[in-house]
Amino acid sequence: MIPLLSILSVGGCDALRATVVDLYPQSYTPDLAAGSGATVGGGGRHDWPSGVPRFSEDDALRTQAAIHLQPVLTGSSQPTEMIFFPGSETQGLLLEKGGTLQRFDLAEGRLDTVMHVAVSTESEQGLLGAALHPDFTTNDRMFLHTSEKRGAEKVGVVSEWRYNSGQPERTRTVIEVNQPYANHNGGSIAFGPDGYLFIGLGDGGWRDDPHNHGQNGTTLLGSMLRIDVGNAARENGYTIPADNPWVGHADVADEAWAIGLRNPWKFSFTPSGDLIVADVGQNAFEEVNLVRAKANLGWNDREASHCFPEGRDCSTEGLTDPIYEYPHREGKSITGGYVSTSSSVPVIEGLYVFGDFVTGRFWAIDVPEAADGTQVPATALGQWPVLPSTFARSASGRLYVTDFGSGTVFRIDAG
Repeated sequence: MIPLLSILSVGGCDALRATVVDLYPQSYTPDLAAGSGATVGGGGRHDWPSGVPRFSEDDALRTQAAIHLQPVLTGSSQPTEMIFFPGSETQGLLLEKGGTLQRFDLAEGRLDTVMHVAVSTESEQGLLGAALHPDFTTNDRMFLHTSEKRGAEKVGVVSEWRYNSGQPERTRTVIEVNQPYANHNGGSIAFGPDGYLFIGLGDGGWRDDPHNHGQNGTTLLGSMLRIDVGNAARENGYTIPADNPWVGHADVADEAWAIGLRNPWKFSFTPSGDLIVADVGQNAFEEVNLVRAKANLGWNDREASHCFPEGRDCSTEGLTDPIYEYPHREGKSITGGYVSTSSSVPVIEGLYVFGDFVTGRFWAIDVPEAADGTQVPATALGQWPVLPSTFARSASGRLYVTDFGSGTVFRIDAG
């Protein structure tokens, strides 16, 4: 096995994330070097009591809110996505990187395997995303985002399934996108309040966006897609919504809702219907974006609100600024979350909660009405001994988070 420090010296933050998700998935603990004063002990354990967060560096100077991570389910392996069934507080689906789809029941503490999907698990690839049709309770339509390998080709695939009472049957391929590398494949898929399916795709890797996908609108990579899968009988997978912002535009794909993304790791919709996207950075910054139709988020001309690479001049004309960004002294790989809509945890009610996969830090922010270049302040929720790989929101608006390292699901409670 390759030593961790050797990889870091070569590849920086990209290599660190790839190492965590590929080579050291079960024993790696959050990066505690970023001002915590803590050290990692043997066997992947940490040096502070379970359930006690750290507030250090910039977080020590921010407004702080007390939360508690309450373990509610164990037994998963490398979780990548968690979604609740419509209207449910306790039941839904949990995805594992290795291709296993599981049904969870929090009330009974049960985790039952539904099926295993053949996927490529190289680096950041795997079983990455799932979405239930808005009419899932009556039509059983389920969509999965998977990584496949076909000879030398890497392909991201969104497919449709009939859940069929826990015995899924694949009905069709919706869309396929060739991936030049095994990282920056994005992963999340979700239905917007308009009933259309949104798909978040990264630039395809490796570093520096070597194929310039971020600013090349003709490729689907580095983009947020919006497609219509309303007709389950269609053989060609999907149609283009007539109000997509670049329909008929020669320089941008009809499927695109926004461009200029590096690696969107989780997106969600606010109660008012706004799209919030967490985009993983490379050299120096992580970012949260309020994404409206026809947005260009800037990669690879910019990383967050800064010219990329830093120190050069770049144009900001036509680019959308993040509503929040944080430097790599605080974290190195953002995991997007949700707006909490439950009154059970008053300190985060109405706020967008997200975390950092590498350092285990959590924050909450207000979502502004527009991305006008002004960044909102963050409330610190502490640094925790977890690798937050995905968040989930129940029907009542309670928030949950999964730990990629231990496979534990936590409910975010009041502190």
